[in-house]
Amino acid sequence: MDRMNGLKRTQYCNDFDMTKVGTEAVVCGWAAKRRNLGSLIFVDLRDRTGIVQLAFDEDTTDPALFEKAGTIRSEYVLMAKGTVRERSSKNKDIPTGDIELFVTDLRILGKSETPPFEITDDCNTGELTRLKYRYLDLRRPALQQNILMRHKLTKVTRDFFDENGFVEIETPMMIKSTPEGARDFLVPSRLHKGEFYALPQSPQLYKQLSMVAGFDRYMQVARCFRDEDLRADRQPEFTQIDVEMSFVEMEDVLTIGEQYMKRVFKEILDIDLPLPLPRLTFQESMERFGTDKPDTRYGMEIYDLSDTVKGCGFGVFESALEGGSVRAITAKGGAAAVSKKGIKKLTEEAKGIGAKGLAWIRLDDEGLTSSFDKFVPAETLAAMAECGGMEQGDLALIIADTNNKHVLSILGALRQTMAKKLDLIPEGVYNLLWIVEMPFFEYDEELGEWVAMHHPFTAPMDECLDYLESDKGNVRAQSYDMVLNGIELSSGSIRITDPVLQSRIFDLLGLTEEESQMKFGFLLDAFRYGAPPHGGFGLGLDRLCMQLLEADTLRDVVAYPKIKDASEPMTNCPSAVDSEQLTDLGIAVLREEEES
Repeated sequence: MDRMNGLKRTQYCNDFDMTKVGTEAVVCGWAAKRRNLGSLIFVDLRDRTGIVQLAFDEDTTDPALFEKAGTIRSEYVLMAKGTVRERSSKNKDIPTGDIELFVTDLRILGKSETPPFEITDDCNTGELTRLKYRYLDLRRPALQQNILMRHKLTKVTRDFFDENGFVEIETPMMIKSTPEGARDFLVPSRLHKGEFYALPQSPQLYKQLSMVAGFDRYMQVARCFRDEDLRADRQPEFTQIDVEMSFVEMEDVLTIGEQYMKRVFKEILDIDLPLPLPRLTFQESMERFGTDKPDTRYGMEIYDLSDTVKGCGFGVFESALEGGSVRAITAKGGAAAVSKKGIKKLTEEAKGIGAKGLAWIRLDDEGLTSSFDKFVPAETLAAMAECGGMEQGDLALIIADTNNKHVLSILGALRQTMAKKLDLIPEGVYNLLWIVEMPFFEYDEELGEWVAMHHPFTAPMDECLDYLESDKGNVRAQSYDMVLNGIELSSGSIRITDPVLQSRIFDLLGLTEEESQMKFGFLLDAFRYGAPPHGGFGLGLDRLCMQLLEADTLRDVVAYPKIKDASEPMTNCPSAVDSEQLTDLGIAVLREEEES
């Protein structure tokens, strides 16, 4: 292999155009493709910016250099010096397709074995293999552009908040474990045997303490960790744009969040985002879309049939009205798209998420038919179809249950399924909105008690303070979520700064005074020394990047992701450690056979 010996790159591969013809340049990269035409050899050289063609001509190239060019193989690491000239056969598919570099000096800096898959964007090799060789997968232009866009997004973020008076403060990565929400990743202490640090689920407590410290505008591009099951938009470690502001009310925080998103959309996608963003209360979002993360790029909203079916005589509907409701969605064109077999699959899906069954109405060439024709009068069926705005070719899906929450959430899931089936989701459309007035508590049916929907530092709305203890179901929080195309990007709230109210909330959540002091005593102590009113939010950088790129999974925007079992195929982690390390930590590993 050759050495650089003082030769330096002068340009990246994508920096060439016709204005550079006649100039000398040095480029570096990987051989993407070699074409040997006998007296001519062409090599596509690839770096992170793109591709430029290297040219070798047997008649005019030094014979030894021409012979060396013939030894180049895919993914060899090259450095080439030469003169830029116009190509005789141009390639309109790449930005540098009008020119080529006629090589006068070639260095082969690294050789490569045959890669386990072709380094191209249309590679059809399985994802697990590509993740095992992630360093090769990341050479693919599409993935490189994703990572470069993520870099740009991070820079835009820091620039925006710096220009708006925010101070970036690094908070600790090893913190006190205060189990709330997801499971903590724990780190054993060598110096304090039997005791553990936790990796932060968010910098929540430290950013609030920074407000007490007088840094009235804080931000951080923070690494966070949650030991929970993976899915397409969730990784065990993730990056959060973390923001906190003092001397603010909710409107102030929403305004800075909106201005940030406007900046992002303009600089990343060149889209002028109209402000203010739409707002839905939690209740309205659930009633219309069956979720607090609605995708508003398409319609098919939920409607209530309870009054229409009242007294119809159908036992399923009548019993549901005893405390619950009968609701539906109308899928335009669904009658033709969903066969009887398809209805059966939808029914199985509905049952899988808690439905007792799925009723339907179809309006097609056979007229108005339903799964419950025998049990309701014709006029009731017609009234139900009219209520749903049904037209020829439509299909209505109906859920009846004594629990309204179940009705809405099941229809919300079916709405998403039908939108995909009917291809209703437009590309290149970005619908952002806020969800506000979230419930403070939710009833856990398994535990048989009320639990907090948010972290315990979220402030209740002022008008709810009088019935915090007596009417938990109607207590609303000063919280807000930002949603983009059905994905929650950001969650935040105005915080409690009154130690008396904070202790009252801890009590409502079942924490004794001793437990509150043990877990959060440092925060309560801090509030005794003058805590300004403050609030903020955490916004998922990975998810935002995924949405801006319209990617299917976070793995497309994270350089080194984990797979569904939270492992990393490339390095085979997690893995066992030496017994000496465990001894130093005072830890013994209980093997599975010992447990049984």
